Amino acid sequence: MSNSWILFQCLGVVTVAVCYLHMVRSEIFTALVEMESVLETEAQIATDIRQYIHQEEERLEKLRSVADDYERHSREALLDTEKHLSNPVNAFLIVKRFTVDWEKVLDDIIRINSTEAFIQKVEERRESFPSKEDLEGVSMALMRLQDTYNLPAGRIAKGDIQGVKQSPVLSAEDCFLLGRSAYGSEDWYHTIDWMQTALSEWDHEINKTINKVEILDYLAYSLSMQGNIRHAYVLTNELLTLEPDHQRAQNNKQYYERMLDDEAKSQKRGEDADLPAIKNEQQLDSYRAGAEFKTYEKLCRGEDTNPTPKAHKLKCRYFDNNRTPGLILRPLKEERVWWRPALMLYHDIISDHEIEVAKKLAAPRLNRATVQNAKTGQLETAQYRISKSAWLKNEEHEVVKRISDRVGDMTGLNMNTAEELQVVNYGIGGHYEPHFDFARKEEEAYSFKRLGTGNRIATFLVYMSDVDAGGATVFPVIGAKVFPKKGTAVFWYNLFRNGEGDYDTRHAGCPVLAGSKWVSNKWLHERGQEQTRPCALDPNA
Repeated sequence: MSNSWILFQCLGVVTVAVCYLHMVRSEIFTALVEMESVLETEAQIATDIRQYIHQEEERLEKLRSVADDYERHSREALLDTEKHLSNPVNAFLIVKRFTVDWEKVLDDIIRINSTEAFIQKVEERRESFPSKEDLEGVSMALMRLQDTYNLPAGRIAKGDIQGVKQSPVLSAEDCFLLGRSAYGSEDWYHTIDWMQTALSEWDHEINKTINKVEILDYLAYSLSMQGNIRHAYVLTNELLTLEPDHQRAQNNKQYYERMLDDEAKSQKRGEDADLPAIKNEQQLDSYRAGAEFKTYEKLCRGEDTNPTPKAHKLKCRYFDNNRTPGLILRPLKEERVWWRPALMLYHDIISDHEIEVAKKLAAPRLNRATVQNAKTGQLETAQYRISKSAWLKNEEHEVVKRISDRVGDMTGLNMNTAEELQVVNYGIGGHYEPHFDFARKEEEAYSFKRLGTGNRIATFLVYMSDVDAGGATVFPVIGAKVFPKKGTAVFWYNLFRNGEGDYDTRHAGCPVLAGSKWVSNKWLHERGQEQTRPCALDPNA
């Protein structure tokens, strides 16, 4: 903002004052004694102007500080955008910066006394900003990572994340916002975890980032919802010492007093040392509390859940698929990582150039990945699949056709009935919980009937990026796991030779803890494989 503009504003103050004098005292000139009041008013106006200039300078200094901070942050982040954004804490802080923090900048600095043109220009920039829904989404993603990889909130707040170097630390306000997101979903387990962390960070902050009363309010109520009434009572008393007129806390205190019997109140009220351990059991639905989901999470963490059967028979070899012309001069590097179902890993099967072309073609078309509703057959988004995908046709680019032809050479299967190449990008906490690629009996009526190509006989999954941490493909029924490595691919058959689905191929894409996960896949169908993979009554043939 220019000095001339400030002067213009100041002149406005003077003009208003002079006009006011003119209207009220239009005959001051007739007596000198009354002219003295004009001089006194002039001195007051000078004081008002200087006060106004001081306030404006303070406001502009704050605005300059915001600009410096944004310039520094963007300069550092743009040096390696993918690396910066692949850190889940960085991603959360960026979304927070342009939602919660930006509203404070607008209300506390910009809207106070800026020109309409400047405010309009700033508002137009907001079209590309994240939304409050994005803030909720990234918060939930962080908590998903917590659960899958056993990361307490305190560790994340201190920047201690597995596989992430130099992760930023979180302020008390950052932790509070994460807890509040959980609170909005009535997720008391994570609310308590993050509010306790917020309280701990608040105790160590020199420049406080949030009012302690807000933390105590949310924490006390969440503790009560998990059955920790005495803890809630103690914290509510602490809150009321800080803000005696807090209406909700007063009401809650009365409620807690009714919940506590007279003996417990007389013995425990306010006595922190006598408080029992906090109960904070995570409330899970029947599936997430079940054996399969627990196995899935263990495999995501790299833990072994089953011994590897016939491990001595798992070999690596160069493979040309019976001297397939496309593979004679450059045979495949094939590794069998599981015996049955056979999981085949192929190394260095796609070049960096081919990967970049596929990503470039897919990027403008990426949309939220969908799943098929088992009851209605309709495609819809779901919380158990968080990613974005795009479909590429062979005729769009020679690279897409080349990848498809290569899959045919490697598998020996007919590609004419294969689906288009699907390119998928998993963002912050992106995952796909355990599922089948083939259609089960109750789904066959609508899953692939319109294609007229039969069920999905096989899956060919290509890893198009390295992932710093997480993002494995795991098979919870058999206990197999494959971690992403750029340029490798994993292949398996979804159906037995008799056409029945192989339920041991149930698999999942683990949440991406750090990094950006790009994959592509080809789903091959039954029709056209009669000669290349003949039917057999024996499923193990």
